[in-house]
Formats: sequence, C-alpha cells, structure tokens
Amino acid sequence: MKKNDNGHISWLSLTFMAFATLWGFGNVANGFMYFNGIQVIFSWILMFALYFIPYALMVGELGSTFKNLGGGVSSWIEQTSTTKLAYYAGWTYWCVHIPYIASKGSGALKAFSWLVFHNAETFDTFKTSHVQIVTLAILLIFAFIASRGLNPLKNLTQIAGSSMFVMGILYIILGLFAPVVAPSGDYQNIDFSLKAIVPTFNVGYFTSLSILVFAVGGVEKISPYINKMKGDPSKGFPKAMLAAAIMVVISALFGTVAMARMFDPAVINATQESFDSYVANGAYWAFQKLGQYYGLGNFFLIIYALSNLIGQLSILVLSIDAPLRILLGDPKISIHVPQKLLRKNKYGAYINGIKMVVILSGTIILSQILLPGAASVLRALTKLNSVCMPLRYLWVFIAYYLLKKNAMDNGEYKFTKSQGAGKFWGLWCFIITLLSCLLGMYSDDKVTMILNILTPVFLVALGLIFPTIRAKEDGRANTFVE
Repeated sequence: MKKNDNGHISWLSLTFMAFATLWGFGNVANGFMYFNGIQVIFSWILMFALYFIPYALMVGELGSTFKNLGGGVSSWIEQTSTTKLAYYAGWTYWCVHIPYIASKGSGALKAFSWLVFHNAETFDTFKTSHVQIVTLAILLIFAFIASRGLNPLKNLTQIAGSSMFVMGILYIILGLFAPVVAPSGDYQNIDFSLKAIVPTFNVGYFTSLSILVFAVGGVEKISPYINKMKGDPSKGFPKAMLAAAIMVVISALFGTVAMARMFDPAVINATQESFDSYVANGAYWAFQKLGQYYGLGNFFLIIYALSNLIGQLSILVLSIDAPLRILLGDPKISIHVPQKLLRKNKYGAYINGIKMVVILSGTIILSQILLPGAASVLRALTKLNSVCMPLRYLWVFIAYYLLKKNAMDNGEYKFTKSQGAGKFWGLWCFIITLLSCLLGMYSDDKVTMILNILTPVFLVALGLIFPTIRAKEDGRANTFVE
C-alpha cells in the first residue's frame, strides 16, 4: 500500500488496492470454462455494462456520501435504515464466508499437489473421502492457529496476493504475445465471428451467471479506506472505483483471448469429468503451457502454485478471524448475538465463534464426501461460493436504493442525480444478484443442488434465530434496538 508523507492513500493507490482485492486470474479461468470459451466475452460485456460498472459507481456515491464512516456496508445500512438491517448486513457478511472457508483447504491441497507433482492427474485420482478428511484436518489446524491469536501466514498474505496479481497480469501480456515470440507453439484458432461469440441462452447459461456475479462483486470491501484518502475523498474514491472497473474490464477481455489461444472449449465440455477437471486445473494448465511456449518448462506453474498455496492458507486464517470480528466486535450488531459467542480467550480470539465456524464449515466439507471425485469437489465448491458470496452484495444495493429514496445523497459525487434513476439501478442490481444466486442453485448433480439450496437457507435462518436467543438471555422481548 503506497502512502504519501501525510499517511493518506492516493486515489491511484486505492485503485490498485481495489483491483488486486477484487480481481484474480481465477475469475478469467472460471468465466472461460463455464461459458464455452470465447463466448464469455459477450457475457462479460453485458455483465460489465449492466451490472459491474453501475455497481462500482454506486459504491463510489455511497462512499462519497458517508466518507466519515469506516464500517462499510453495515454503516451505510445503519445510516439509511435501522440497526436491525445493519445487523442482518453484518450477519450476511459473516455467514457467506462459511462455504468460502470450506473451499480454502481443498484449494490449498490442489495447489500443493501441482507444486509437488506438476500435473492434474495425481490429485484427481485421490479418493474424495481422503481429500475431504485432510481438508477437515487443515481447517482444524488453522482454526487452532486463529484461536491462539497467531497467524504466521498473515505477513505473507500481501506478498502472496501481490504475486497472484502480478502473475495474472503477466499471463495476459505473455499469453497474447506468445504466438509472436514462439510461433511454433500449439495454439488454437480463434473465431471472432458474431455466430461464434454469441452464446446459447439455455438453462446451463442462466444457471452459471452467478459465476460472473461472484467474479465482479466485492468492491465495497475497499470502502473502509475512504476516510484515509489523500485530498477530497468524495472525488478521489469514485475516481478510484471507476478506474478499477476499467482495469477489470481490460483484464477479463484480454485474459479470455489469451486463454482461447491455449484451450479448445469442445475438449473442455466433452464430458462432465473433463469439465470438472478443467474447472479444477485450468489455471494451472494455463501457466504450465505459458512456460512451455517460452522454453521455461514449469517455471511459471511453480510460482503460480506456490503463490496460490500461500494465498489459500493465509485467506483461510483471515476468513476465520476477520469476518467474525466484524460481526462480534461491533456493539450495535453483537447485541443481537448469543452471549456465549462473544466470549474471548486469553489471546483475544472469539473462541466459541471459531468453534461455530469449524462446525458449520466442517459440515460442508464432510457432506462433499458423497461427490464422485476430488475434481468434482472443487467444481461444487466454486458453484456453492458463487451462490452464497453474492448475497452480501445485496446490501450494497439496498443501501443505495434507500439513499436515493430518502434523498440522503448529499455527497459531492453522484452516480446519477435523478432519484428515480438511482432507485432503478439499485433495484436492478439487487434483482440481478438475487436471481443469479437462485438460478445458480440448480445442478444436474442432486447432492450439489441440495447443498446449494440448504447452505444459504440454513445460514440465513440461523441469523434470524440468534436475536431470539439473545433476547431470552437478556430477559427482554425479541425486539431490535433502533
């Protein structure tokens, strides 16, 4: 994070922070695999024009209006509505990390397998039960680390994140120029005709939209830094959001073209096993091929796998600890949470909250023993996260809708000056997000579909039950303090 002499963050620094936090090479790979290769360009353009850019600009206006608040979405909801809704916003932010945490162990095992064996076959032949048991063991180990207030990987998180960011940009540049530098490589011909680019709008297409929504969401995570910006945040923050949006657009489109030079969508979609393997291994194969084009063997693959391994484990600890502190550390929100969950150990960690995370995430991990293979587990977790994680974006659009409805848009920057247009865009993005999550629950595999439905329903229901439990503990009626 680059800062000036006054300790304030410039808008350009914030732009790169937003981009690095929001975007990763995995988003490019998932879009390519799920949307039939080059056809994803059509979907990316629609998603950017009708969802992501309005989304980023709405965050810019909310940040401009509430520039003195550091709590992000929960603060925006509290200012535009009630503490009741602020609690639900905080709860949603925490609970959607449960399946995300469940996926980090499997992702780390996959990265470690590639780092050691340099191939996909070894990991894909592991029994699902063995992989999930080891994944559960990893969760327990890193939950223990989080409970001790220790995080030896925390200092490596920024390094790993920066490395992944650099590797993603490097892949795009080297991938696009590979045919020029190494013309003898095994490249695919790309058909840019309208017929080849426009996708088939079938059930599979609409049930995969949550993948793209998941990819472009989360820019509001940068909002707590708005009051640390150099100069006038009401002008700099929206500028940073727009610049980050443009960078994401460029990365997605050119990254897709680079991947299209390497992979044939017909091979990817040949069978369910082939599709699962490409979803689980496509990013690694991409860097492996890149090294082969430039005569460097597995050099790029090793760096990518190592960065991903460190990143997955670092994020695992941070995802156990940070969202829990956001939920339980804010007294306006924690007043609705059972008192036992608020207990800290001598290291300052919410020990019972960590136990709850282990139980919930562990249940998801063990339930996936029923899936047929290790690759199918990663595919199922990718889809589950695309269903659950976007639920937290809904609160951004609720906050923006209420901002316009209550005529509270008094910041210097406005996405739109029209109250009606503002409410339309807030409602539009809310509907797109909700429909994508609901449609994303569908799967041909019954176990995956049941998990996609029950996980968010259970987590949301738990958030409704907790205030009742706390009210009984306090000997009061189940009402929220407004």
